[in-house]
Amino acid sequence: MQAKNGLTHIPAPDGVFPATAYTHVVTGSGRLVAVSGQLPIDENGELVGEGDPAAQARQVFENLRRCLAAAGAGFPDVVKLTYFVTDMAHLPAVRAARDEFLDPQRLPAASAVQVSALVGPQFLMEIEALAIVAQE
Repeated sequence: MQAKNGLTHIPAPDGVFPATAYTHVVTGSGRLVAVSGQLPIDENGELVGEGDPAAQARQVFENLRRCLAAAGAGFPDVVKLTYFVTDMAHLPAVRAARDEFLDPQRLPAASAVQVSALVGPQFLMEIEALAIVAQE
């Protein structure tokens, strides 16, 4: 199904079990925007949500929103999210925050990876994004 922004979401390619928390394939043409992994740090460089995956996830998605906006993009343009978490038990909090910022009916492709550590032990997650902005 093609969206207004020119992206096509393919949630269940032939022969692939349908996904429920992401879309298997998102395609489109336009300007690529790559957003580096964002940490739960506020605009003053302070950690948000020490030990709290929900607070950390909300801050990470807010940082992603700001980074996308700086490139003239928004969450509807995101085609891929990659979640790096120190514990897979944090994924429900990540998904809840994601659903506050993205349309749960048009989710991007996604990968979730549990890592042994991030840049500092206080960080529970880091999330990066790829977006395609339609050419005008």
